Amino acid sequence: MELKTGYKRTEAGIVPADWLDCTVGDLIKFEGGSQPDKSHFKQSWIPGYTRLIQIRDYKSNKYETYVPSKLVRRFCEESDIMIGRYGPPVFQILKGISGAYNVALIKATPASQINKEYAYYFLKQDSLFTFIDKLSQRSSGQTGVDLKELRAYPLSLPPTQVEQEAIAEALSDADALIESLAQLITKKRQIKQGAMQELLSGKRRLPGFSDEWKVKTFGELFTFSGGYSASRDQLSTEGYCYLHYGDIHGSTKSSIDAHSEYLNIPKLKIPLKQVSPSSLLKDGDVVFVDASEDYDGTSRHIVVVNKGNEPFISGLHTIVAKSKTNELVNEYKQYCFKTPSIHQQFHFYAVGTKVSGISKTNISKLTLPIPSSPEQVAIAAILSDMDAELVALESRLAKARSIKQGMMQELLTGRIRLL
Repeated sequence: MELKTGYKRTEAGIVPADWLDCTVGDLIKFEGGSQPDKSHFKQSWIPGYTRLIQIRDYKSNKYETYVPSKLVRRFCEESDIMIGRYGPPVFQILKGISGAYNVALIKATPASQINKEYAYYFLKQDSLFTFIDKLSQRSSGQTGVDLKELRAYPLSLPPTQVEQEAIAEALSDADALIESLAQLITKKRQIKQGAMQELLSGKRRLPGFSDEWKVKTFGELFTFSGGYSASRDQLSTEGYCYLHYGDIHGSTKSSIDAHSEYLNIPKLKIPLKQVSPSSLLKDGDVVFVDASEDYDGTSRHIVVVNKGNEPFISGLHTIVAKSKTNELVNEYKQYCFKTPSIHQQFHFYAVGTKVSGISKTNISKLTLPIPSSPEQVAIAAILSDMDAELVALESRLAKARSIKQGMMQELLTGRIRLL
């Protein structure tokens, strides 16, 4: 392929002719962490102790650990670039916490000729992640980042700090937009959660509604049955739609639409006459999981939208709830089982140690407060609008992340130059 004028072919790929040909090791120094004996660990700070930073701390502050300062050999600041050495994933580029750091982390210190933020974004490139991942897979006994291979990785560097800073600033602005959208989504989710707790419990009533709510057991509202057992290996793209309990656990949605989501729903190729009618999902059916590895998962469920009455099979480890009466509006079902009260009832009746679950007998004992149908419609409309806003924001966030990824590919290879 003929090179574009002003570009050259290097080990790092095709880059501007004036960019410097280097390796990661030429420009970045790596320092591994240390780990005092666990007998010195404290779970809260006391004088003379320093926080020990571990990979898990970048996701949660739930398990902070402190060690005697006199035993610490390696420190990092909030602005330092840190590499998570062990997986999964094997290669993580992190920053944002100050303290000592343990053996699972490596501090990456850029040399004077490379801008620190530019180095941060270079290390976050997909191509480098792919390289480290393949290396980990092919190396016998490989359990973490191979520093020798990482140091040898080719790096083409813009020749001036000004150009490096411009690239880093553009990518930092993209990150700032992504972070602001993520924070807004978190805030909107919290607002929705608060609205659900108030509206679905009757603590907050909408204008025009004052009737007393009824309290019914699930057994009065539904008939319960099981699903048709099939393993994940039996599913494919051919046959009838099949709702696997794992897909309920893995979903963040309140409902599943047999028509609009048809292509994305796994299929089971089987004669329909082998499936009990009670396991075939109709519009408005609620499908609960009957098993979970944690208590929070015991109340997982999804509402079926199936206005075209497509053959839709409920699967392994599911409990199908079919309405006995018309007391619950279908749209309201998407929200009314998500209250703290319902979660607590599921926890109370759940049995098991490593795997907890609820039986059809026990699920029928749960109780639900029910407003009038018009009030259900009004509540569902408010919560549905909140869901729509969240979906739009999440779409914007996904688009912003995709744009930023494209920017990294263009700017860090010099295909687009800012100067």
